[in-house]
Amino acid sequence: MSARPRVVLVHERFTEYAGSEAVVEQLAREWPDAPVLAPVARPGVLPADLEPRVRSTALSRLLRGTTYAHLLPALPVAVRTMPLPPADVVVASHHAFAVQVAARATAPVVAYVHTPARWVWDPSMRAGEAGRVGAAGLAAFSAAYKPLDRAAAQRVHTLVANSSAVAERIERWWGRPSTVVHPPVDTEFYAPADVPREDFFLIAGRLVPYKRPDLAVRAAERAGVPLVVAGDGRMRAQLEAVAGPSTRFVGRVDDEGLRDLYRRCRALLMPGVEDFGIIPVEAQACGAPVVAIGAGGTLDTVVPGRTGVLVPPGGDEVASWAEHLRGFDPGAYDAATVRSHAEGFSRARFRAAMAGVVDGVLGGR
Repeated sequence: MSARPRVVLVHERFTEYAGSEAVVEQLAREWPDAPVLAPVARPGVLPADLEPRVRSTALSRLLRGTTYAHLLPALPVAVRTMPLPPADVVVASHHAFAVQVAARATAPVVAYVHTPARWVWDPSMRAGEAGRVGAAGLAAFSAAYKPLDRAAAQRVHTLVANSSAVAERIERWWGRPSTVVHPPVDTEFYAPADVPREDFFLIAGRLVPYKRPDLAVRAAERAGVPLVVAGDGRMRAQLEAVAGPSTRFVGRVDDEGLRDLYRRCRALLMPGVEDFGIIPVEAQACGAPVVAIGAGGTLDTVVPGRTGVLVPPGGDEVASWAEHLRGFDPGAYDAATVRSHAEGFSRARFRAAMAGVVDGVLGGR
């Protein structure tokens, strides 16, 4: 289009800054005039220059710090009823409720899908994360919400998946095709440095069950290899109880500390199935190879034999991972090649791809 399109951005919640908020930040920078709508928002989540563009609802006053679970039943309704400014296109950032905006939008909706809500469609996600009582409540809510979720997805003009694994879920759960555009990674900040690699493996991120830090810790103990655990969460005490003497817990680290670990580690470990998984790409941007589960987003981000190893899922997982750790040769990977692969996931590439999607929608393609 010759004129700059009027874009409205919709996100589900600004309660903390993580991967989906990084996506919204780059969308907001691509369309600097776009208002950013969310049912609930906590001040200070987005960078200061973007805060004035955030419009939320009265539900924000009911947030309890970063906790929003008590507001869950109200969020789909809030998305459907938020006033929408005039727009040529609405771009929604979805992982639970954002596609509900399509129920009332008059402009075409492009949904960037981090995943259809796995706790709605996959019962194992409810059982693993919420406890018995919480799982029962989520099961009841999911049964009621599932047809609304699928119906709203049918009204979306264009669906964009953040990985091939998510595209497969969209096809299976919503019955629609999608285009894959990988999320943005800060490949300028995460870059190699002239420091030697050291003899330790690294696992980074929240210590929660679905990320499988227990598998990394147990495999390192069985293989007798050094492991650094960077991050915190409710599993930490459990992990410390089964860790071997060569495993070191450093807790949460800031961005600079994490980058330093990426630059020095023998390899990053990613044992959990992620929708996409930004951490393996950040590590590769620093020249570090990755040992990852051969499922989910790492199928898109790790190239076996070139940037790392994909461990087949299933079987005796601890034994399999321990064998891969014992036999891992970091000298088999060229840091420049690993870095070059990661550059394909840059912020600039993401913004250009999403601008192309929006232009295609507005051009009638």
